[in-house]
Amino acid sequence: MERRSALKNMGMAFGYAVATPTLLGLLQSCKDKPAYAEWVPSFLSQDQGYALAQTLDVILPKTDTPSATEMNVHVFFDSFMNEVLPEDQLDFVKLRMGKFFDKVLSDSGKQSLADVEATDIEPVLKTYLTKRTPEQEEAHTEAINSYMEAVMNGGEGDIDDDVASFSFANDLRDLAIWAYKNSEYVGEEVLAYAPIPGEYIACEDVTTLTGGKAWSL
Repeated sequence: MERRSALKNMGMAFGYAVATPTLLGLLQSCKDKPAYAEWVPSFLSQDQGYALAQTLDVILPKTDTPSATEMNVHVFFDSFMNEVLPEDQLDFVKLRMGKFFDKVLSDSGKQSLADVEATDIEPVLKTYLTKRTPEQEEAHTEAINSYMEAVMNGGEGDIDDDVASFSFANDLRDLAIWAYKNSEYVGEEVLAYAPIPGEYIACEDVTTLTGGKAWSL
């Protein structure tokens, strides 16, 4: 299935994301964005930002539509962490991201995130985005809940590396898709878009009404 078709039918999975208009404004233009190899994040280290940007482009690569970084999703993610996430969630994101990229470095045999390439990230991302069994999902949820409970009670908590990496990869994908769909270009050119809503038709199918496209957010 082409990525364009997948985006048309995909909803917002990252349900707790709350972003200000200023942050969403980062997603509104395809022009004059820095090359992400030169990008200096406001929150992440430059090496982390470089690896994150590559990961986002593995999730949403350039095809007949722009890539994630062309939509500034990497900048949005960095600003979202810096300006929106509360401290406890921020620490958990950093922990999980660290374990995910540790796996990338370990599997690739490289010493620095500045040296990683998309080909190093793709197999790790594929592993952690593979659909889990219901038993695995339940075990992962319990592990995450136990970690958060320990932290909330003043402890340090502990979480398995694979559980943390699974959680990070899935949350990153969900937020990337949500941010991507909120960009002006995707909202108006890829999804079904009506700047002035028309009549309400209750009993017609989406194929007839929009050519199979989901409505723009």
